[in-house]
Amino acid sequence: MPVARSASSIRFQALPPLSVYIHIPWCVRKCPYCDFNSHEAKGALPESEYVAALTADLESTLPQVWGRKVYTVFFGGGTPSLLTARAIDDVLAAIRARLPLAPDAEVTLEANPGTFEAEKFAAFRAAGVNRLSIGIQSFHPRHLQALGRIHGEREARHAIETAQAIFDDINLDVMYGLPGQTLAEARADIETAASFGTAHVSAYHLTIEPNTYFHRYPPQLPEDDLAADMQQTVEDTLSARGYRNYETSAFARAGRECRHNLNYWRFGDYLGIGAGAHAKISLPDRVLREARVKHPRDYLEAVRHGRHVEAARAVSHRELPFEFMMNALRLAEGFPLRLFEERTGLPLAAALPGLDIAEARGFIQRDHERAVPTALGRRFLNDVLEIFLPPSR
Repeated sequence: MPVARSASSIRFQALPPLSVYIHIPWCVRKCPYCDFNSHEAKGALPESEYVAALTADLESTLPQVWGRKVYTVFFGGGTPSLLTARAIDDVLAAIRARLPLAPDAEVTLEANPGTFEAEKFAAFRAAGVNRLSIGIQSFHPRHLQALGRIHGEREARHAIETAQAIFDDINLDVMYGLPGQTLAEARADIETAASFGTAHVSAYHLTIEPNTYFHRYPPQLPEDDLAADMQQTVEDTLSARGYRNYETSAFARAGRECRHNLNYWRFGDYLGIGAGAHAKISLPDRVLREARVKHPRDYLEAVRHGRHVEAARAVSHRELPFEFMMNALRLAEGFPLRLFEERTGLPLAAALPGLDIAEARGFIQRDHERAVPTALGRRFLNDVLEIFLPPSR
């Protein structure tokens, strides 16, 4: 008879899939809504120094992931397309030299629609990038100005068309609920985005985050009812164009979901290298979270002294059910119950009390194989997640 495991003991049958996230912390101009670790570039970027730091950062974390295959790579920011294709190629070469990179690995780079970046798209593809994520946000001049974007509608269209001649896998980022936006304007934006027929669209509701210009000087945003109508319009428009809303803000054509983000939402592992990057790494007896030094200048200095990991902690057993659900319940398809054990190393018993409550409240549907969020659960995800918060001591 097998020995029952304690809900407080971790044991992985196999480690989760591994991704690599590379943070590029510079942008041309800081957007007023942005709370990411991004810094306006002042003069020439310290590109070669930063690539060397990324390589050293990767090297230092190898003992935790030695020999594990990398399935996806994501260059995020900031604006990674400010870097040269040579720098992107050098980073990818550094990864390949140290870890086995899957032959069909998804390699994503975030780009802005500015003409300067669009001129480099072909070089990025030659360097090994096979998926481009373009930050459009809006096609309306007034809203682009309100969002602090440095491109116009013409540049947005040109960037998309340029990318489509080079890349098969493209995501467009679009926002709604913008200052002074009408329902008709939100519909026009999403219809324009959908008209290009890219593989993927990410549609985000503008939220006011702490430590942003919009938080200090709040703009007039649409009322909640109007914002809800905009969300419904976005979902209906994209559905009619053949996109499936597979995650809270993500829409994809069949089989074209973002594999990197799916790994996050399925509680996979990821190395995070670069200024302010975060990592989640499963070890035989624990799940480790790390954060790098945030400011680019401080990060470069810290790497030289081997002190670039600013914080590291093991996720407590009590926190793991919440952390897993915070990701997995964002997915429209939910998750197979066996995935909880596979990705947390805990027995399903650790999550059953919360799942029972969520099901009783109509937030999820469940059978012996899978838990799936209901429409109510997806709408009130924060309420669902509160159920899984560990009790305070």
